[in-house]
Amino acid sequence: MQDEQQAVGTERYGDRSPYTHYVVAALACLAVAAVATPFAGVLDVANIAMLFLLAVLLVALRAGRGPAVLSALLSVLLFDFLFVPPRFSLAVGDVQYLITLGVMLAVALITAQLTTGVKRQAEVAARREREARLLYALARDLAGAAAEPQVTAIVERFMHEFAGMQATVLLPDANDELRRAGGDSSKLAYLEARLALLAYRKGEAIAVDALETTGQAIAYVPLKAPMRVRGVLALAPSTSSRTAHAQIDAILPAFASLVAIAVERLHYVDVANRAEMETASERLRNSILSALSHDVRTPLTSIIGLADSLTLQKPPLSQTAAETAAAIRDQSTRLAAMVTNLLDMARLAAGGVRPRKEWHLLEEVAGAAVQLLGRSLAGHRIVIDLPRAMPLIEFDAVLIERVLCNLIENAAKYSPPGTTIAVRAKLAAHTVEVGVEDDGAGFPEGRRDDLFAPFVRGRHESSMPGAGLGLAISRSIVAAHGGTIRAENRAEGGARVMFTLPLGSPPEIVPEIESTPVEAPRD
Repeated sequence: MQDEQQAVGTERYGDRSPYTHYVVAALACLAVAAVATPFAGVLDVANIAMLFLLAVLLVALRAGRGPAVLSALLSVLLFDFLFVPPRFSLAVGDVQYLITLGVMLAVALITAQLTTGVKRQAEVAARREREARLLYALARDLAGAAAEPQVTAIVERFMHEFAGMQATVLLPDANDELRRAGGDSSKLAYLEARLALLAYRKGEAIAVDALETTGQAIAYVPLKAPMRVRGVLALAPSTSSRTAHAQIDAILPAFASLVAIAVERLHYVDVANRAEMETASERLRNSILSALSHDVRTPLTSIIGLADSLTLQKPPLSQTAAETAAAIRDQSTRLAAMVTNLLDMARLAAGGVRPRKEWHLLEEVAGAAVQLLGRSLAGHRIVIDLPRAMPLIEFDAVLIERVLCNLIENAAKYSPPGTTIAVRAKLAAHTVEVGVEDDGAGFPEGRRDDLFAPFVRGRHESSMPGAGLGLAISRSIVAAHGGTIRAENRAEGGARVMFTLPLGSPPEIVPEIESTPVEAPRD
């Protein structure tokens, strides 16, 4: 890419003043006149006219249309003044020479027009070829960039070498505010943050030509990628070359598009890498939890059995020993429940649990969950409030009972003794919404969505036992049934966790027909 940029730079600094071309055109005509004058009596007038036409052709090739037109007019005047009788006068002695002069002028003008047109087309083709090579080299360099600072370094180098301009790339941060994406911040010290942010938000380029001589950024170009605007390219001139500015204006849209695509590619590469690492980490964690849980469950079952046998042995233990055995049994039971949660979480994450749906009454499952918790609900008043016209619902009774157990147990943990825990349900158009309410302190503000992630607890520092898996397991089970779950704080105080289940089309319950006893005939 540097060879192409050096070629452009040589052309840029080799530009001449347009007045120089007109001087060269006049000198070329005078030179032809000076060379042809000694041969005026030897060469035919038509041959001398050809020499002037050749001069016009050469001027058109080298200097352009304007100088070529000047050389055409000057050639006709010199030819008439020096070589057409009477010589050294603009008068024409023979009418035929008027035709010669007219044809000469027409041929000179047409030659100038065609030559300059061909030259311009060749220059445009060469410039487009050069720009295509430059953009290809830029795309190649950007494709090899592995980080945003590398993209910025490539952009800065390209703009400096190609157009003599200072540039920097501004990318949005987590708060959607623009920041410099690496690179040397001192190269472009003056930035108008409001203009850059406006270009980023609206997706339109902003140019401030009045700042061209102040050293500040004069252009803010949005980096439009296929998905969204990825940032802003800020440009400031370091030279006063109009040719350089015209060249960069021609390729700026393609240039900004290449940079935007490179930035978007790095973004999605980073997203894919993070997702892959999270997946691998989750898979490894689930494998470790599953292996440890299987190894821990067997000794826990033995400990619970031995603690129960101690409380039942004859003669009975002393009161202190009996209390110790009961404490061992309770703590082992709680630890076994945590191990069970770990196993369930590992199976749910691996997709190994599929609900076996059947038609059930929600009231029966809710009552079974309350009865199963038993001692955990001591000191709380339990209310089950379900609509009288509650239809049959299709779900896995074991899994939904587990969800209700988790929610009710959490409510009992975080609500004071003597308060009410309510299980309520209401019917919607196509779903039934089940909620568990308590009169506790409620959920921390700003963290309710995080509570359903594994190993996340409502309060980091808490004396309540648990590993933060109950709500995560509940969310996975509800999602497997095609429902949703959410948590909120009640206006009157306390917390509420609600989940939905699809109603479906429950089967009709046909009432049994009471039969009338028929007395058997007597013999």
